[in-house]
Amino acid sequence: MTVLYRKVAAMAAVPSETRRGHGGPGNSERLSGASLFAGAVMMLSGPLSILMGASGIAGDNLFAASRYAYRFDLTAWGWIHIVVGLALVIAGMGVVTNQSWGRGAGAAAAGISLITQFMFVPYYPLWAIPVMTLDLLIIFALTRFHVGTNGGR
Repeated sequence: MTVLYRKVAAMAAVPSETRRGHGGPGNSERLSGASLFAGAVMMLSGPLSILMGASGIAGDNLFAASRYAYRFDLTAWGWIHIVVGLALVIAGMGVVTNQSWGRGAGAAAAGISLITQFMFVPYYPLWAIPVMTLDLLIIFALTRFHVGTNGGR
């Protein structure tokens, strides 16, 4: 009986932060600077993508490209950019609030954004190429290896 009592007492003495799962609103782990950067850039890039999509939907004569393999109707491109922008905003909020799903969703949303921006280069290269660079930085920041610093717990 005393062995069981010692185990229960030892578990009670461990702070509750070490027993929580990784991620989530009560997570005691600090958000790294790179992850904070990635989340902030996603929350900036997402609304800009949404605005770009709205302009593509509103006026089909805003962007133009001739003879392109990935040629879509500009209304379709507008909706694609709106959906990707919403995904970036939601994933960015998940990263900034340190949710467990935020980093994976952020890397996936940035990857999809990277692909769609690559396909959009002939329509608006001065916009697509810098956004592709930001998407690569987001992916790098969210997928880099993190070394734990919890002191051997």
